[in-house]
Amino acid sequence: MITSTSNPRVKAARKLSSRKERYASGQLLVEGVRLLSDAWQSGVTPHIVFFEPETVAHNENAAALLHLLEAAGLACLACSPAVFATLTGTVTPQGVAAIIPLPSQPLPHSSTLILILDQLRDPGNAGTLLRSGEAAGVDLVIFGPNTVDPFNDKVVRAGMGAHFRLPLRTAATWAEVASLLPPDLPLYLADAHGQMEYDQVDWRQPSGLVVGGEAAGASVEARRHATTVAIPMRGAVESLNAGTAGSIILFEAARQRRQNR
Repeated sequence: MITSTSNPRVKAARKLSSRKERYASGQLLVEGVRLLSDAWQSGVTPHIVFFEPETVAHNENAAALLHLLEAAGLACLACSPAVFATLTGTVTPQGVAAIIPLPSQPLPHSSTLILILDQLRDPGNAGTLLRSGEAAGVDLVIFGPNTVDPFNDKVVRAGMGAHFRLPLRTAATWAEVASLLPPDLPLYLADAHGQMEYDQVDWRQPSGLVVGGEAAGASVEARRHATTVAIPMRGAVESLNAGTAGSIILFEAARQRRQNR
């Protein structure tokens, strides 16, 4: 059992909280039964698994997952509660964590619905949009300029496994965003004061949805490339959070496409 936080593997795992270290090593630390199960079922093979025996013993799902991973011949390292606590970012850890390859799904051959996050810094909203994007049939998600890192631990937790199934790309500039888009793809930007209502768009056609951050909003460049669309609201509510607004529009696109079959 690992009882020291100075253990080299534990230190390597903790370093993955740094964006720079994640990309340099091509690795990601994930924790929890749901995330690790999703990774495994999506064909991701963990490099190292850490577990805290007492917590696992009282969690049937964690015990079953650990048994599966051990049976597959993976390195599963027991840790003391104090050591395991240094690997987790949750209040009530489930006793399992793992270092996995940084998820990287291939780009689709054709993209008919693309989600672009622009200046979106809140990890919870970003993760929500990944989850909604997968459910709504998005082909590609681009984390654009000044946007939270897709592999931030809070984004990964909020994404609920979408990272292992959705193609994700980062783009530091709008020129890089454009290089990932099909030529002449129409873009629509969620905006409380949009030029048209979101359900007036013909989402059956290839298109991209841009969602900006709540604090700063979308960038000038995003606005230059996109037509703004609004969600009509009643009462005194001025706007919705980015995760909610983006999800509503994505599912309108999914509804139109489903009816067009």
